[in-house]
Amino acid sequence: MIIDEKSMQPPPPYFAANGNGPPPFPHLRPAMTLSTLPANILLQIVHMTFPQTARFDEGRLERQRKTLYWLAVGLRLVNRALYIACMHVLRSTYLPAYDTLIRSPYSSDPFPLPSSPPSAFAPVNPASLRLDTIQRETATLDLFIALKVREDVWADDSELHLERDESFKDLFDLAQPRSRLEDLVRVYGVREGVVSIETPNNGLHAPAYGSSGNASPSPTSGVFRAPPRSPTSPTAKSMISKGKQPMRSLKPTPLPFSSLSVTFSPRKVGLQMGVPGKSKRTIVETERTRDERLEVTAKRLVRQLAVWLDER
Repeated sequence: MIIDEKSMQPPPPYFAANGNGPPPFPHLRPAMTLSTLPANILLQIVHMTFPQTARFDEGRLERQRKTLYWLAVGLRLVNRALYIACMHVLRSTYLPAYDTLIRSPYSSDPFPLPSSPPSAFAPVNPASLRLDTIQRETATLDLFIALKVREDVWADDSELHLERDESFKDLFDLAQPRSRLEDLVRVYGVREGVVSIETPNNGLHAPAYGSSGNASPSPTSGVFRAPPRSPTSPTAKSMISKGKQPMRSLKPTPLPFSSLSVTFSPRKVGLQMGVPGKSKRTIVETERTRDERLEVTAKRLVRQLAVWLDER
């Protein structure tokens, strides 16, 4: 056998036992854990925890409801990645039951706002996952899920269990319309330039101030005594007759949505400003009828908020 030394491959680099040299297998990736699995695989694992057969003492649906209860009180509390996967399953499962309990004429949109998540085939960094959302009705849906999973399991365990209807009544008479109204105020307020929302980098995003922000409040609003001054007001006309130009009003600074909340009752709603957990003050208040749609009420609150910002 003839060995050509010139055609031989060079030996691998030296690897020191103390770790100073290069690793022996640099192409190998670190081993994945349950928290760093891709989102689609982790969601598939959560789906596979649901039993598909019945047992001798309980049916398949009863076993699946116990699994939903376990997702709500156990598995989702492990880490951020499992929380997001479990809440995706829970919210999708209980959304139809939630929609059937919405009181007329209220509307609903409880799912979190869509964001730009990482690729489904990329490993998940638990520290980068955001659990909060600016969609406030999502918290109402989560409260309904926490109550519903418990009531379903208790009803399966005992025929003597009576479902507490007043719990769901309080949730859909007050919490749901109030949180939905806050979301509508955010949507219409951002459109009119009087409300700003926080971006992921903790900055504030405020679109251009719309022309409808100068609209006067409706006749049913009792918190404003005078409309904002405009170039056609008597003061402006007197200034123009004297040859002076009226001072142009500056665009008001929009209020951050995190500092706003809604007080809700069947006959009256108000908009409060303040830091959560501290004292708040009502800046806008208006009356409403029982059969008035939340969208109409939200638009009226936004118009009055624009007037309030102009008068500051």
